[in-house]
Amino acid sequence: MAADSEPESEVFEITDFTTASEWERFISKVEEVLNDWKLIGNSLGKPLEKGIFTSGTWEERADEISFADFKFSVTHHYLVQESTDKEGKDEESEDAIPQSMQDLLCMNNDFPPRAHCLVRWYGLREFVVIAPAAHSDAVLSESKCNLLLSSISIALGNTGCQVPLFVQIHHKWRRMYMGECQGPGVRTDFEMVHLRKVPNQYTHLSGLLDIFKSKIGCPLTPLPPVSIAIRFTYVLQDWQQYFWPQQPPDIDALVGGEVGGLEFGKLPFGACEDPISELHLATTWPHLTEGVIVDNDVYSDLDPVQAPHWSVRVRKADNPQCLLGDFVNEFLKICRRKESTDEILGRSTFEEEGKEVADITHALSKLTEPAPVPIHKLSVSNMVHTAKKKIRKHRGEESPLNNDVLNTILLFLFPDAASEKPLDAATSVDNSNPPSEGEDYTLYNQFKSAPSDSLTYKLALCLCMINFYHGGLKGVAHLWQEFVLEMRFRWENNFLIPGLTSGPPDLRCCLLHQKLQMLNCCIERKKARDEGKKTSPSDNVTNACSGGQLGLDHLRDPEKEKGEVGKSWDSWSDSEEEFFECLSDTEDLKGNGQEGGKKGGPKETTNFKPEGRLHQHGKLTLLQNGEPLYIPVTQEPAPMTEDLLEEQSEVLAKLGTSAEGAHLRARMQSACLLSDMESFKAANPGCVLEDFVRWYSPRDYIEEEVTDEKGNVVLKGELSARMKIPSNMWVEAWETAKPIPARRQRRLFDDTREAEKVLHYLAMQKPADLARHLLPCVIHAAVLKVKEEESLENIPSVKKIIKQIIAHSSKVLHFPSTEDKKLEEIILQITNVEAIIARARSLKAKFGTEKCEQEEEKEDLERFVSCLLEHPEVSVTGAGRGHAGRIIHKLFVNAQRLTEPSDEAAAVALPEEELKRSGCPEERRQNSVSDFPPPAGRELILRATVPRPAPYSKALPQRMYSVFTKEDFRLAGAFSSDTSFF
Repeated sequence: MAADSEPESEVFEITDFTTASEWERFISKVEEVLNDWKLIGNSLGKPLEKGIFTSGTWEERADEISFADFKFSVTHHYLVQESTDKEGKDEESEDAIPQSMQDLLCMNNDFPPRAHCLVRWYGLREFVVIAPAAHSDAVLSESKCNLLLSSISIALGNTGCQVPLFVQIHHKWRRMYMGECQGPGVRTDFEMVHLRKVPNQYTHLSGLLDIFKSKIGCPLTPLPPVSIAIRFTYVLQDWQQYFWPQQPPDIDALVGGEVGGLEFGKLPFGACEDPISELHLATTWPHLTEGVIVDNDVYSDLDPVQAPHWSVRVRKADNPQCLLGDFVNEFLKICRRKESTDEILGRSTFEEEGKEVADITHALSKLTEPAPVPIHKLSVSNMVHTAKKKIRKHRGEESPLNNDVLNTILLFLFPDAASEKPLDAATSVDNSNPPSEGEDYTLYNQFKSAPSDSLTYKLALCLCMINFYHGGLKGVAHLWQEFVLEMRFRWENNFLIPGLTSGPPDLRCCLLHQKLQMLNCCIERKKARDEGKKTSPSDNVTNACSGGQLGLDHLRDPEKEKGEVGKSWDSWSDSEEEFFECLSDTEDLKGNGQEGGKKGGPKETTNFKPEGRLHQHGKLTLLQNGEPLYIPVTQEPAPMTEDLLEEQSEVLAKLGTSAEGAHLRARMQSACLLSDMESFKAANPGCVLEDFVRWYSPRDYIEEEVTDEKGNVVLKGELSARMKIPSNMWVEAWETAKPIPARRQRRLFDDTREAEKVLHYLAMQKPADLARHLLPCVIHAAVLKVKEEESLENIPSVKKIIKQIIAHSSKVLHFPSTEDKKLEEIILQITNVEAIIARARSLKAKFGTEKCEQEEEKEDLERFVSCLLEHPEVSVTGAGRGHAGRIIHKLFVNAQRLTEPSDEAAAVALPEEELKRSGCPEERRQNSVSDFPPPAGRELILRATVPRPAPYSKALPQRMYSVFTKEDFRLAGAFSSDTSFF
C-alpha cells in the first residue's frame, strides 16, 4: 500500500509553470503604464531651440506600480511642444533612430540653468523614471538593480516604446540612475558613476578623454573627432561687508522728531543683511574639438578671462531679515495676546473704583448745575502732562514710554496741540484735508483701512513703531491709554479731533476710524449747542417770542443757508431755556393751541405762529390757503457706525414678519420722517400732507393737466398710489405729528450718550482688539511703502506682485474676523517684494550702476541687473571683455586680494588702469596669477558619432557628461550600439 501511495503524493507536487510570477506581473504593469500614456512607437519632434529647456514648459504625470509588496512610482517627464505634421514622413521615420538618441548630440541646450538632473546630464526632452515610492526605500543590491534593468529592457522590447526608461538606484540623495532606450536595431545604455573624491587622473580634460575613448571602444583606426563643451563655475562669496549699502536703524537715536532713526509715520524698509549671498560666474567653451586646446595635470589653456561665453547667476540669501516685514509681523503678534490694557500696565483696581464713585457724584452735580465750559489752552503741557499725572496715580512703576518719545508721538498725532493760542468759540480745527484723487489714496476703500492722511492711519504707524522699538506691548498699551485720555479731554473741552474728515462715519473705513468720526460728530454738536448758550438770555427770549419766521432764522450763520433740502442742525438749539430733552405729548403744547393739529383740519392749525423756517421754497404755495411754502429747519439724521447698523438690523429682524411686527418696524424706521413732519407743520401753519409730500418726496405727488368747467386747462395734483394705501405709514405719521420746531423736538441724535458710548468702547479695547482694528491700516501703509520703493527701482515683476497683493488683501481684509493664516500670507508676500527690491539695490551697488558716466553703459548695466533678478541665469554681453564682464572680473580680483593677508592694504585700492586693460592676457596673468579662485565646479560634455560595436555597425551618437566639485565626482554616459549588425 505504501508503494501504491507514493505516485499519488507526487501528483500534488507538480509545479504549474503557466502561472505568472511576480517578475512577469511587474513587467506587465510597466507595459500597461506605457500603453496608457501612449508612449508606443517613434514620435519625432522639431529640433530643440536654444534655451528651450529653461524657457519651455515641463510637465509630468505619475502612476504607481508594485513588485510583490515593494511599491514603485512611475513618472513621465516631458517638454511640452507643438505637435508636428507626420504626413509624408512615415517611410523616413521607420529607420530613423529614436528622438532621444538625436538629442544626445544637440548642442543648443548644454548646461541649462534650471532643469531636471537627467535633462542636464543627457540633454533629453522626454523620459520615464521608475523609483521607489517611499522616500526612505532604496534599491541597494546589485542583483535587484539588474533585475529592474532586465524588466525595463523586456518592457521596452515588448511595447516598442522609444522613450528612455530610467531606474533610480541607491539612496535618493545620490541621484543615481541607470536606464535604457531602444529603437529599430539600436539601443542606448545610460550608465553612471558617482564618487565622493575625484581621482587625480580625471581632474582634467585629457584623463576624461581617455575614459570616453576606452568606453566607446571604437574599432576604427582614425578615430572620429570628439566634440567638447566645457564650463567652469567660479563662486564669489566675500563681498557682503564691502558692498551692502543698507545701514541698520539706530534704535537709541532721538533727534528732532526722529525715533529709532526713523520719523514717525514713515515705515522702515530694506534688508538688514545682504540679500545676495553669492555670485556664480560660469565661463563656457561651447564648441571645442580634441587637439585644439591643452588641459592636463601640468598645463591648461582654459583661462576664464578668455572664455567666449560668460553667464552669471546670483544665489539669494535664505529668508533675509527685512525691516518692513518684521515690523508688520511683530504687530500681527499683538493680535494673539489676550491681556487687557489694565493687566499690562498693572493698574490698581481699588483706586479705580474710588475714582469712579467720585466721578458719579460730580456727574450728578454737572447735570443739575450747568456751567459754561472753559476753553483751555490747547498745548502739550495742558493735554499730555495732565493725562500722564492721571495715569501715574494708578501705576507705581515707571512709564513704558519716556516723555520725549511720548511728546513726539502726540505732537505727530495732534499737530494742533503745538499751538499755544487759546481756541475761542469761533476757531475750529481744519479737518477737511483735500482728498487726493490718486490710486494710492483710494486704497483704503479696498483694504477697509483709513485714508493715508487720517489720524487712524497715523496712530497705526505709531503703535507699530512703538511695538518694535519702544517697550513692545507695554508701550502700545501706554500710548493707547494716553490716546483714550486725549479723546475724553477733547470731548469735554469741545476740541475737534484733527485728521478726520467732517461728516458722518465713513463705512468704507475700519470700525475704529468710524468710532473716531462718530466722536467728532458728537463734539461738533456739543460745540454748536454750547456756543448757543453763550448768547444773552434776554435776546433768546425776545427771539423766541418775536413770532413769524424770525424766531430762529436771524441766529443762523449766513454761510449755512444753502438751498438744500433743509438739514441745517447748527441752529436748532440757541438757548437752554428753549431746549426740551424729553417733551410730553400734551402738557407743553396746550398753551400754544397745537394739540388740535392731530385731529383737526387745517382750519384749527392756523391759530399759531410759524416757527423754525429756514427759507422760502421757490414758487410752491400751500394748497389750502395759498401761503408761500417754507422749508423748515430740520434735525440731521443720526450718524451710525457699522456696528450700530448691525445692531439695529438685528433688532428689526427680531420683530418677525407678523403684521404687528411689521407695523412696529415701520414706526421705528420713521422717527426721522416724523421729526421732519413736525418741523414742516411748525413752519407752515395750515399745511396738509400733500404740501409735505411735494417738498419731501416730489415723485409721490402726481400732477396732470385737466380741463375745468370753463374750458381752461389747469394742473390738478394728487398723491401717488403708494401714498393712498390704507394704513399708510406716511398718513399715520402725519396725523401723529404735532407742529413742533426742530429746536424743541426730542433729539434724534443724543450726542452726549453716543460720545460716552464711543469713549467707553475705546477704553475697553484690549491691545489685541486694537491691533485687529488697525492691521488693515498697517498693511495699507506697507503696500504704499513697497509701491514707493519700487517706483525708484522700476522692476516689472514687482509691479505684478504688488497688484496681486492688493487684489488678495482687498478680499481678505473686508472680513472683520480674518484668519491669521491669510494675514500671514499677505505679510509674506510683502516681505518677498521687499527682499526683491533689496536684492535689486544690492546688485546695483555691487555693479556700480550710479557711477557709470556713459548713459549707454549705464542703461546696459541696469538692464543686466534687472535680468539677474528676473531670470535664473544671464549671459554677459562681450564675456570678460564687456563692461559688465570687467566689473565682475574686478569683483573677483578684489575678493582674491582680500584673501591674501599680506596684501590687505593693496586690496583697498586696485588700480583701475590694470583692470580696464583688455589686451595682453599673458602679461596680466603673470602680474595677477590668482585673479579667480579655483573653479567650484567643472563640467565637461564629450560627444562623438562612431560605429559600435563593430566597424561595419551603424554610426550612432555617444555622449559622456562629467562634473566634479570639491566633494563630488560624477560621470553620466550614454553609449549607443547597433543590435542588428554586431
